[in-house]
Amino acid sequence: MSPYVLFIIIMSLGLGTTTTFASSHWLLAWMGLEISTLAILPLMSQYHHPRAVEATTKYFLTQAMATALALFSAALNAWVTGSWEIKQPFHPAIIIIMMLALGLKTGLAPMHFWLPEVLQGLDLNIGLILSTWQKLAPMVLIYQLSMEINQTTMIIIGLTSAIIGGWGGLNQTQLRKILAYSSIAHMGWMMIVLTYSPKLMLLNLMVYILMTSTVFMALKTVSATKMNTLGTNWAKTPIITVIIMTTMLSLGGLPPMTGFMPKWLILQELTKQELPLTATIMAMSALLSLFFYMRICYATTLTISPNTNNAKTPWQLKSSLMPTPLPGMTAMAIMLLPVTPMFMAMMM
Repeated sequence: MSPYVLFIIIMSLGLGTTTTFASSHWLLAWMGLEISTLAILPLMSQYHHPRAVEATTKYFLTQAMATALALFSAALNAWVTGSWEIKQPFHPAIIIIMMLALGLKTGLAPMHFWLPEVLQGLDLNIGLILSTWQKLAPMVLIYQLSMEINQTTMIIIGLTSAIIGGWGGLNQTQLRKILAYSSIAHMGWMMIVLTYSPKLMLLNLMVYILMTSTVFMALKTVSATKMNTLGTNWAKTPIITVIIMTTMLSLGGLPPMTGFMPKWLILQELTKQELPLTATIMAMSALLSLFFYMRICYATTLTISPNTNNAKTPWQLKSSLMPTPLPGMTAMAIMLLPVTPMFMAMMM
């Protein structure tokens, strides 16, 4: 792809998300969502692989349906209430339609079926954009609607996403599908605490983006897309292998990693809101997710002794240069737990 075309596409991605961030009118927010969707389509299909074209088509159809549903619910609310402002009250029945549309944009269960299939057909760099940047605009809209959404609805969506995200990843061997189900599970944790503590949802989103970006960049460095590929990386790139293993444990929420912080605070908040059963189910769903993270770590570090792949001699392999931001992002992805009191003070 030409650098000029790539520059225009990246700028369009930023423009779409920024437009949604800055908008107070539903038409402008819808316009920002559309710009972001249209900008990422050429990136998804640039390799002309059948799987990439299939993933691009599925993504386009799904996102078109989601934005059409969002525009329909905004227009319906404007017809009922007489206002297009995002901050204006929503009709209780119409806001459910809007949540379905935004849930379809982000991959929340039960509107999640497109996400694993689409992510599986993409390059790791584009998968990184889809898993992080493309979630920002709809999550900001969900954040602005947080005070009007029924709490029971959000609890059901959060529990469903966390359970399906953990259950769906158990039998996967493709790393991109595992990360897709990981995304669904993390979205569930964000949704379940949204109506009680929106700032805690933003903290969880920030930590999720940090950890997911680290994993995608590390996997791209060693060109790993399947679990058994990671077993031969000890001899070639031991540092990257350690980064993948520790960040996966952080994604699973094991202390003393950074990923334990949002889960700990969310369970504490649910307990404060006198929802012990919900907190227990969420903690049990975290064990489902932790199982396939541990399976990756086991396959990476313990099942195959440190040796090289016999298919290629080591000097014929491409050199794996670590991306510049990866060391700093790795440090933050696994070492931020001691600063939890500072984050709690900021959320007060």
